[in-house]
Formats: sequence, structure tokens, C-alpha cells
Amino acid sequence: MAAVPESAALSELSGLSRQERLDFLRRRMAAVPARGESVANRAPMEGVSDSDTAGVLPVPAALADLLPRGGLVRGSVVSVSGATSLLLGLVASVTADGGHVAVIGHPRLGLLAAVEMGAQLERLALIPDPGADPVEIAAVLLDGMDLVVLGLGGSSVAPSRARAVVARARSKGATLVVTDGHWDGAEMRLDARVRGYAGLGNGSQERGCGRLRSLSLAVCARGRSFQPRTTRLDLRSAQGRVEWVSAPETTLPEAGFPQAAEVVGL
Repeated sequence: MAAVPESAALSELSGLSRQERLDFLRRRMAAVPARGESVANRAPMEGVSDSDTAGVLPVPAALADLLPRGGLVRGSVVSVSGATSLLLGLVASVTADGGHVAVIGHPRLGLLAAVEMGAQLERLALIPDPGADPVEIAAVLLDGMDLVVLGLGGSSVAPSRARAVVARARSKGATLVVTDGHWDGAEMRLDARVRGYAGLGNGSQERGCGRLRSLSLAVCARGRSFQPRTTRLDLRSAQGRVEWVSAPETTLPEAGFPQAAEVVGL
């Protein structure tokens, strides 16, 4: 398995004052190439018109049918919860398509898994320790990134402040993904739950041993403009890559979606 390249972690933020952090980020933003150049010019998805894909960030192909416009709408806020494989898939899709992504407040992000899904680490900025005000860091990064992932660490963001950041995301044409907390007014919520594994305890091997070959996820999407729906996806390992595969006829209504007690987050 290939080694993971050195990440673009912004460890330089440690020990800086609030204003010094903001000034540092703005200087780094000025060095980012034209945002979203490859994303904006990508070929439209099969069966989807140019007008539908305009202003939309890509997601794993197997997930696209679940979302009304086949991806994450620019200028919107999306709440993501559950298995972190879903978050890694979003990061991988955007960076693989030429977009720039910042991930804030996720010190244990699985970079190797992201690379195996196709992530390009040279387009990924990591801020594992954003300090006391990660929301302000996210607001600054919306200026120059296509996608900003913000880990809230279990906290809630005041509605008035959430509205201000939403307005900034909309004006900058960037998408904000929030995790691990409550964000008032997210346009869409995605939740991924592990539904099974393949490859463990097979053949003559003892139960619980062996090589994990695939992971099955149930992903539920809820939004303001569409009815809740759920689909099952398989993540399969093949020759050092992880592929997202849609199980046939698995786009379902929300009924029957697994409860939190039934699942294990990755």
C-alpha cells in the first residue's frame, strides 16, 4: 500500500493569537490557485443537465442519485453525521476533481483512507487544532476554498452566528460541511450508518479475523426541498483503491433507516 504524502496541515497556527491566525490564513488563501477551476469545468454527469450541475460540488458517483442536484450545492451548509467514510468520500471527490478543501477540527482524519478513495492531498489543508473559535477560522477559509469541513467538537452554534456564516458561504460560492455538533439552518443533512462488513471471519480463519474487503453503508439524506430518502452503498477495496458501489434498487424512503443503537461509526 502506497505511503501517504505529507499533508498540508496548518500546524503553524499553534501558539498564534486570534488576529495572527486570521492574518496567516488570509496570506495562505492568497496563494491558493483559482478556486474550483477544474470543478466548474468538469463534464456533466450522465442524465443530468448542465444547469443542474452548475454550482454543484461532486460527490462519490454512487451517492449522486441520492441528492436532488447530484452533489453538494455551492453556497450551502450541509450537516454530516455517522460513519466518517462518508466525510472522507466527500473530501476525496472534491479534491480529485480539482477543488480545494479545508478540514478544521478533525485531528484523527484518516488520510490514508481518503487517498485510497482518490483524494489529492496537495489540494487539502488540515487545521486539526483551530483554537478557541473554529467557526471564525471556517468563515475566513470560505473565501478561498471550494469545500470547508468544520468539526464542532459537540458544541452548538448560535443561530445568529450561523446565519452570518451561511450568508458568507453563499456570497463566496463555497460549501460548508459541519460535523460533531449542532448547526441551526443546515439546508441538507446526511447521515451514514454501517450496515455490515465482508471479508472478516471467512473460510478457515477464526471469526473476526481476516482482511476487510468491503463495508456496507446506509446513507440517509434529508433536506428542505425534498423528502427524506435512504440508499445503501458498498465501499470495496481493490488494488489499493476504495470504490463506492451502489447496490441495485436501494434508494428507499426514510422508513426502515437504522437507529443509532444499531450501528458503529467509523
